[in-house]
Amino acid sequence: MAALKPYSSLTDYQRFANEVYGASNRRHFTVDEMLTNIVRFAMRGLKGIRKGDSEKVRTNMTIALSWTMSLLNQLDLTIEQHVWERFPYVCSYCGSCPCACKAKKVKKRVIVKVNPRLRPRTLHDLQVMFNEIYPASTRTLEHAGIHLAEEVGEFSEAVMAFRGNHTESEFDNVILEASDLFSCFMGVFNSLEVDYEKTLVASFKNGCHACKHTPCICEYNYVVNFKS
Repeated sequence: MAALKPYSSLTDYQRFANEVYGASNRRHFTVDEMLTNIVRFAMRGLKGIRKGDSEKVRTNMTIALSWTMSLLNQLDLTIEQHVWERFPYVCSYCGSCPCACKAKKVKKRVIVKVNPRLRPRTLHDLQVMFNEIYPASTRTLEHAGIHLAEEVGEFSEAVMAFRGNHTESEFDNVILEASDLFSCFMGVFNSLEVDYEKTLVASFKNGCHACKHTPCICEYNYVVNFKS
């Protein structure tokens, strides 16, 4: 039985998600349907922010990000390297850590230098990196949620554009938007003061968090009607 372990990398998590949910997803869900689930649970997480329910935020954002990993697996896209290239321990726009976009009034994305010695190796390390680039102390949870909503929209647009035309440039844009979206999920978890890696390990220590099987054997109706 597959189990997600402490000190797992983002790639480890994608592989785990594929082992547990890949067969079921390929059988039951198109890319567009998985995209719908990303939006559905991200919006439920935002509802939790509005209601001041941190547990609802944590649960639904975790599910939304898990659907994101499943969609990327469906596209045969391993995201970890791309996240690092987009955010090599600096803001992808101004090139500073912490981000200094507002102070510098940056109007054009800079070319950033990559220092491979700084590269995070685990999900926890990635979350720490994003908190150092975009400190949770400098913005509210509501602000982090609004930014996430914006990136969910941009990621959705990128996926739909690629699905419509299937060009390499559009696929490259999916990669960029997926990286930005991941950074925003980390921003929400940092604002919640939730350790994302610990949350995943606790939820997926026995295969699927619901049926406890590998691969997942949850009924289709259970999955599509699941609410949290």
